[in-house]
Amino acid sequence: MTGERTKAASCHGGAGATTAQVEIALRVPVVAVAGNPNTGKTTLFNRLTGNRAKVANYPGITVERLEGRAFLPGVATSVRCVDVPGQYSLSARSREEQIALDCVLGLAGEPRPDVVLVVVDGTQLGRNLYLLLQVIELDVPVVVAVNMTDELERDGRVLDAARMERDLGVPVVPVSALAGTGVEVLRQRLADVIAEPARGRPGWRWIPTDTGFLARVDRVAADVPEAWHGGSDRARRALALWALLSIGEDDELEGVPEALRRTSLRAYAEAEEDGEDLDETVIRGRFSWIDARIDDFVREPGRRRVSVTDRIDRVLLHPLLGFVLFLGLMTIVFQSLFSWSDPAIGLVEDAFGHLGAFLEASLPAGFLRDLLVEGIVAGVGGVLVFLPQIALLFLFIALMEGTGYMARVAFLMDRVMRAVGLHGRAFVPMLSGFACAIPAVMATRTMERRRDRLLTMMVVPLMTCSARLPVYVLMIAALYPPGSGGRFRQGLLMAGMYLFSTVTALVAAFVLGRTVLRGPKVPLILEMPPYRMPRVSAVLRTMWDRSAVFVREAGTVILVCTIGRWFLLSFPRETKLPTELEQRVAALETERAQGSSDETLLEERAARLDAEVESARLKQSYAGRLGHAIEPVIAPLGFDWEIGIGLIGAFAAREVFVSTMAVVYGLDEDQDAESDTLRERIRAQERPDGRPVFTPLVCFSLMVFFALACQCMSTIAVVKRETGTWRWPLFLFGYMSVLAWVASFVVFQGGRLLGFE
Repeated sequence: MTGERTKAASCHGGAGATTAQVEIALRVPVVAVAGNPNTGKTTLFNRLTGNRAKVANYPGITVERLEGRAFLPGVATSVRCVDVPGQYSLSARSREEQIALDCVLGLAGEPRPDVVLVVVDGTQLGRNLYLLLQVIELDVPVVVAVNMTDELERDGRVLDAARMERDLGVPVVPVSALAGTGVEVLRQRLADVIAEPARGRPGWRWIPTDTGFLARVDRVAADVPEAWHGGSDRARRALALWALLSIGEDDELEGVPEALRRTSLRAYAEAEEDGEDLDETVIRGRFSWIDARIDDFVREPGRRRVSVTDRIDRVLLHPLLGFVLFLGLMTIVFQSLFSWSDPAIGLVEDAFGHLGAFLEASLPAGFLRDLLVEGIVAGVGGVLVFLPQIALLFLFIALMEGTGYMARVAFLMDRVMRAVGLHGRAFVPMLSGFACAIPAVMATRTMERRRDRLLTMMVVPLMTCSARLPVYVLMIAALYPPGSGGRFRQGLLMAGMYLFSTVTALVAAFVLGRTVLRGPKVPLILEMPPYRMPRVSAVLRTMWDRSAVFVREAGTVILVCTIGRWFLLSFPRETKLPTELEQRVAALETERAQGSSDETLLEERAARLDAEVESARLKQSYAGRLGHAIEPVIAPLGFDWEIGIGLIGAFAAREVFVSTMAVVYGLDEDQDAESDTLRERIRAQERPDGRPVFTPLVCFSLMVFFALACQCMSTIAVVKRETGTWRWPLFLFGYMSVLAWVASFVVFQGGRLLGFE
């Protein structure tokens, strides 16, 4: 890990400037904005940068990186602001948690900050000061912004900023990020500390007195790299504490020198043998300092009123009523993803449909037209069609986070989800998976731990998404034709598929959480922020930024997959049609030339013949050849090579199965699952020996396969984007494919053994 500073292209400063001022003028100063979650840190960050920040991701992980420029009085250039991911403590076990330390100290390629702006929530000051003390211990220049002072005033509490500044030894500025009050004063104090760093480096606030404890810390401190502490003994000792409380046998930390890891583990083990709890010693030391002063920092009124938050929580966190209200809210979210987005989705589909029709009418027939219309336009449309759902999901998530309700959701669901190894925050992504796995995977960003996010990503695609419904409708209609009295059974079977997917996802989470993604059970640490009115601009910006990230990064993979699917289904271009079909085509052309038949009848015959020609070509395409190649693998599931063609198309997008099967069976590709013609053709299909292809067992086997297989390249693309590696999307694809094959095999072969057809 090394710190680095960004050099400016030009220098400023004149006669009389101090050494520090000249040195700062030679480069772009850096301000790191740190704080606990739900402190209004990002809102204040946007105030400082004027909402001009750029959103990216830290390399290789899903944690978002927010960076922008701010102008400070007396500073010649705009300063570079970096929003540090929200943490309750700098102690870390995962790479995501380690980022906060990297940003504060300028490690792992992060710019070394000239000042760390620590944002604390004035209404939750006691808990927030713990992180502040850790940052001060690292001997970096610090400025404190006490946010939400307007809420303090409404509660009748009084903040003594001068007392805080005296006891902490760093500048303290009361602000309201939402209203914008105090921001200009904050800019000035930041500029002062950039010019004179000593103003924000007061040294440790609490002093350990146990000599045995100090001896262990100093032994670990000897192995802390100089690149980390920069020659500061205070920082060296603080980093030794960090190592003792963070490094463990199962941590996911990166860049930790082996010597430091060995020394830290040995010192911790020796302390345990001596009956000493290092964690308790450190935590007690910091909180003792805080507890002795917190009443002087914030003076309470003589009689504390019951806050609005407390009154609302009595209802929303009620064991029964709170859960009912939560399910009602989730039903609204689910409904919005499932049906409210339909008009917008329809507009996207219509727009690209018209564009495709325009290009088809404007360009001559051939490879270029087919590539543009069926490959690129269809591919881009396949990306943008998900945008309404993604935007709506992130709108709801941003609203729930902005109001403070998201923490209550995690609290309500944690006990239920923890039983299968999932996180309380996993419930919203899993519920969203019923609409579409893509926004559901992106919704896992609300979870702090990488292991919890990965586990949720690995099971969300098992939920019955809307793309599976056309396949279920088609198979159920083949089982229970209209007029057969099977409407009640149709509904039960559809409900059964939803229940099957939910149970399977929970079982998969239970198994994966104890095998591939095994990890220590970490208690859910939640801070219940007071309810607030979310800032509309911040909510809309969150929705816009995250939607744009999907289009920019996941969209490229989806586009490539769509073009690849088109290539497999469309090539080779030159294929020889069966003799009988060629003769019928020639006869129709002769009739057209002679004008001997009714024009309407000729067009109807031509449409049917075109569909048969397309079917013949599809069977000779690369997809058709793959269908024959995979037939030995799928035959034990009851599938023939023609169903195999449909499966190949469905691995790009499940709903494509219906249109692909329509083409395979010589129908127009616009036939949908509710088309009587397609249903009749499905029921009429026979094998060479005269047995029907789509028996009840085959239909059940096919539905089970679709319920479990990862037939969605869009989901794979999003998982790749969220994890930053191909390892997890390939694992997801592999385990779901194997699971689908095994389950379908059991259904089909088990049914045959029991005498079913």
